[in-house]
Amino acid sequence: MAVDRAVADVPTRLRAVRNRRGMTLVEVSDWTGVSRSTLSRLETGQRRPTLELLLALSLAYRVPLDDLVGAPEVGDPRIRLRPGQVKGRTVIPLSREPGSMQAWKIVVPTTKVEPEPRAHDGHEWIYVLSGRVRLLLGEEDVVLEPGEVAEFDTRVPHWFGSTGETPAEMLSIFGRPGERMRHRSLGG
Repeated sequence: MAVDRAVADVPTRLRAVRNRRGMTLVEVSDWTGVSRSTLSRLETGQRRPTLELLLALSLAYRVPLDDLVGAPEVGDPRIRLRPGQVKGRTVIPLSREPGSMQAWKIVVPTTKVEPEPRAHDGHEWIYVLSGRVRLLLGEEDVVLEPGEVAEFDTRVPHWFGSTGETPAEMLSIFGRPGERMRHRSLGG
């Protein structure tokens, strides 16, 4: 049953959120008034969470209650955009399926100018929304302007960053090995 699975995952979620926030059990206890032993038992699955405890922790961690319990999505087709930081860039996921093509909006700060080329399996497509993006692809070093697109095999050492002038925003679609985007021309 979905409810049983959601409740069973609460201990792992609580510990992960607390660790992401960089808080100790003592700090959470001080902030919420919930004893350290109760918090510890919640995180190890030795105590079943109550709504009152989960609400207090949701406030302490500044996350929606749904994030703590892994509530199933019901009837809402919207994707919840949760920005994160990856290699100094703000990354906002635009897709949910981890095993398929993945799409992100990426904000590149002006400070991200030092190339760190890397290679990995896959294929990537990037589209510049605003600002200018510097792209290193093998021996090539190009600057992409708003509206420009680059498509490349990620096994070639690559890096993208700022030109140092202004922040840049871009869309990225990444496909795992064996996945390719389908091209279709319209009209005639």
